[in-house]
Amino acid sequence: MQLKVFRNDIIDGLQKSSAIIPAKTGAAFLRTIWLEAASGVLRILSTDSSLEFTGQYAAKVTEEGLCGVQGKNFFELVRKLPPGEIGLTLDAASGNLLIKQGTRRYKLPVSDRNWFQSFSPFPDAEAVTWSGDFLQELIDRVAYCISDEDTMEAMACMFLKPAPEAKVEVCGLNGHQFSLVGFFNDDVHALLPEDGILIQKKYVAELKRWLTADEIELAISQKRLFFRTQQKDPADEAAAPKIETFSLPLSYYQYPDYNTFVSKLKTEGVSTLSIDRLELVDALERVAIFNTDNNRCAYFLFDSPTELSLRSQGQEAGEAAETLECVFSGELEKVAFPTKDIIDILGHFNAARVTLTLTGSEGPCGITGEEDPECLVIIMPMKIVEETYYSEEDIA
Repeated sequence: MQLKVFRNDIIDGLQKSSAIIPAKTGAAFLRTIWLEAASGVLRILSTDSSLEFTGQYAAKVTEEGLCGVQGKNFFELVRKLPPGEIGLTLDAASGNLLIKQGTRRYKLPVSDRNWFQSFSPFPDAEAVTWSGDFLQELIDRVAYCISDEDTMEAMACMFLKPAPEAKVEVCGLNGHQFSLVGFFNDDVHALLPEDGILIQKKYVAELKRWLTADEIELAISQKRLFFRTQQKDPADEAAAPKIETFSLPLSYYQYPDYNTFVSKLKTEGVSTLSIDRLELVDALERVAIFNTDNNRCAYFLFDSPTELSLRSQGQEAGEAAETLECVFSGELEKVAFPTKDIIDILGHFNAARVTLTLTGSEGPCGITGEEDPECLVIIMPMKIVEETYYSEEDIA
């Protein structure tokens, strides 16, 4: 294997490939970045046995071939090199990868060629084009509501499901919070299986790091979900395009039927609260100062149709009381929410005003915003057991 490639053409791909491989733990072959020289391109491949990354970059290939090197070391070396052309040569006699840039010379030992296993091919026939920045926004809207515990199975996953009229629903659930975002896309709707797909939260985080604002191609195989980007160099139309593919395994748990608690928001007797979002967040942040480990909630007291009272108290922290203007309708007198959780939820909205649909002091509360179409977050109130003690109820 022998080729020349520009450092700036491959550095982003090396960063993405090294990000998914284990730093020190795990089998040695999982810490390997594979370099494959083919006609006019250098392919960079890495995997942690679940995630797979493949990048294709323009190169001057003198001799085709494949070799693997210790991924973190190779990335760190290239990262600290100045911009310019880099020569890569596999010295079969010494078993080293020779790296050359100007007067600089380096050697890296190569991995056993038998360690290499073929990566899952991108299913071109099924691919649809989508917006990378829109997918990033969807992840931001739901990921914080996904459980961090892998033992929670489906609730540790982001759920994408086709709904009627070409609508796609994206969900996150952790037992006491639920986020639902809907959007309309004929192609994505047709691509998704009827039962939807589940992506584990740990893979969602890696996907978000890989995504850019560029358009992506999305494809689904029986076991994996694929994303691909393609960029052509406008200064060199003859050069091979930059292509990066990221794939992850799908999960096959049974996702809870969220319609059972979403439907409660439309029952008779619900109360509604419309309020300025930023004013409420500011007040809650001050109220949170008075929370304690045993009393970490904020009371919402509905004194009148135009006033909301916020209360918090702790035996050692003191007391807080604030009154905000609002529009309230219903029979509910008070409800308690975990202060930090509702602050976090409100921070994921863009709307100037939000509406809280309250089904009771212990029932699910839905939060929506006028400028956040097709976006719903549900939070469970804190059950009032004593005057100063509260416990969470699950919604799943």
